[in-house]
Amino acid sequence: MKKLLSGFVMIVSMFVANWVAAAADLEVNTPAIAALKASMQVRHGQLSTFYNSGAVGLTKDAFIAVKDATAVPLKDRGGLNSLVSAENADRANLYKEIATANGHPEWQADIQSTFASRWIDKAQAGWFYQSGGGWVKKWGLPQNGGQ
Repeated sequence: MKKLLSGFVMIVSMFVANWVAAAADLEVNTPAIAALKASMQVRHGQLSTFYNSGAVGLTKDAFIAVKDATAVPLKDRGGLNSLVSAENADRANLYKEIATANGHPEWQADIQSTFASRWIDKAQAGWFYQSGGGWVKKWGLPQNGGQ
C-alpha cells in the first residue's frame, strides 16, 4: 500500500509541475527580470568560451557548473568560478522573480525545473549538460538559436 501511495504521489507531482509550467507566464517581464536577463546576457558572452571548451556545463537543476577545471589555465580558474557563481545567483533570482511576478512564489521550484529543460534544449551543439548520473555532450543543431 505504501508503494502504491508513493507512486500515486509521484504521478500527481509530475502533473502538478506540468500544470504550473503551463499556467505560469515564463516570459513575464518586470524591471527586476529585465535587469537579471541583461546581466546574464553580458555574462553569456564571457561564458561561451567555457561552454565551448567543455569546462562548464548545464546542470539538471537549471544552473551551471564547472565540469572540467583542467580545460582552463590555472590563472583563469578563479575568474571562471566567479562567473559561474554570479550566473547561478542570477538564475536563482530569475526563477524567484518569475514566480513572484506570476503571483505565485510557491511555483519557483516548478519554474526552475521548466528552465532546466529549456536551457538544455537551447544549448548549442558541443555543450555539455547533466543527464542521469553524468555529463552528456549535446549533438545536433541548437533549438531557437542557442541561449
